[in-house]
Amino acid sequence: MMPLSHFDAQGHAHMVDVSDKPVTARVAVARGAVKMTAETLALITEGRARKGDVLGVARLAGIMGAKKTAELIPLCHPLPITKVAVELTADATLPGIVIEATVKTGGQTGVEMEALTAVTVAALTIYDMVKAVEKSMVITDIRLILKDGGKSGLYEAKL
Repeated sequence: MMPLSHFDAQGHAHMVDVSDKPVTARVAVARGAVKMTAETLALITEGRARKGDVLGVARLAGIMGAKKTAELIPLCHPLPITKVAVELTADATLPGIVIEATVKTGGQTGVEMEALTAVTVAALTIYDMVKAVEKSMVITDIRLILKDGGKSGLYEAKL
């Protein structure tokens, strides 16, 4: 097992020095879901939510979340993000909304945290927009699906 890079020799948390790492193309994809009743899902997909376009607002919130990751997670580096895409898909079998975020950069460190943050913020936004109808929704299964670039190369989750 590799040592944790966010701790120094004395065990103190610190921001990792990436200044000697090469700039490479990097991508990360994260996924998660918001489970809800079929009635709440219909309310969202039919555009009947009182607060407006739930999926459109959640998409924008996810994009904003990715861009703000370094402000939210103390040891994350601020990165020049070159792409954030957030896809929200209604899934009647859950029932709920599946959220997938893709983040890209050309940088010295990866964008896994940005992709995970995008999914999380989009999920929280969905919850916020329809919580008056259903407080029992469950935000679930948020995880990294893919990352590529940098020294560690390609990682793909076993689905």
